[in-house]
Amino acid sequence: MSVILGSGDYRYRVNPDWARLPDGWAFKDVAGVAVDAQDQVYVFNRGDHPMIVFDRDGNFLRSWGEGVFKRAHGIHFGADGMLYCTDDMDHTVRKCTTDGKVLLEIGIPGKPSPYMSGLPFHRCTHTALSPRGDIFVADGYGNARVHKYDPAGRLLKSWGGPGSGPSEFNIVHNIAADEDGWVYVADRENHRIQVFDGEGRYEAQWNNLHRPCGICMTPGPDGLCVVGELGPALPVNRRVPNLGPRVSLVNTKGELVARLGGQDGAGDAVGQFRSPHGVAVDSRGDIYVGEASFTNWRLTYPDQPPPAHMRSLQKLERVA
Repeated sequence: MSVILGSGDYRYRVNPDWARLPDGWAFKDVAGVAVDAQDQVYVFNRGDHPMIVFDRDGNFLRSWGEGVFKRAHGIHFGADGMLYCTDDMDHTVRKCTTDGKVLLEIGIPGKPSPYMSGLPFHRCTHTALSPRGDIFVADGYGNARVHKYDPAGRLLKSWGGPGSGPSEFNIVHNIAADEDGWVYVADRENHRIQVFDGEGRYEAQWNNLHRPCGICMTPGPDGLCVVGELGPALPVNRRVPNLGPRVSLVNTKGELVARLGGQDGAGDAVGQFRSPHGVAVDSRGDIYVGEASFTNWRLTYPDQPPPAHMRSLQKLERVA
């Protein structure tokens, strides 16, 4: 029996076993997911093959990135058709072709800037592109900044700092930009998404979220922000209902449109999540949810082995 999440115009059938890997392969954590113009799905993961590509039916096409990435974290397709891959442990952003050729590298591989210095990068997490090709980088775990680069990789400006006020961040975990140039920043441990113009001027914040982790924007004038929320992890609240982990759909006014899962806490049953870390949407409105399930388990239950059947990638298929 299939499981349907959501309601009304936003109903999704869960397909937990969508991706068919070659024998002996494993994703481990899926840090990020991106979809190209042909609906091919790029899975940026922490297994032995960092980038694994599937068609929209889940058939394996190819892999690349072996020996290039230290730890997958974020991935984004630009309007130029290139992939922007963020490696938090290597402190770099790489612009790559769809077959893995590196065209641009921002950051010094293996050399972080000083902790909370504001200088790029200290464990950068994700990228987004403006309509004219400027590159925004969320930075990240060891900084509380957003950096803006021109298409050639020259730093234009930075904004943000540690804190909980407007334009301040507590783990800048993800970033997205829409067709009008607005920039959306997942301020994870402040439980909000902050909205800025393309020059970094604060516009608004969206609350009613719990540790927003992965975000992406759907195209068009009625676009939505798809938000993967981690949910609670502390011993005193990790089993509290209605906090996630879950996937939420929010319009550009910050209004909640739909919430997918999360009522019953983390788990491995169909329709449950453990750690929605990266999200992407294809041309038909299907949502791909990459989960950092193994890392989340180690942080939450350091003395217990992870379940053998734990997942790190699910597909939510839009129901007409």
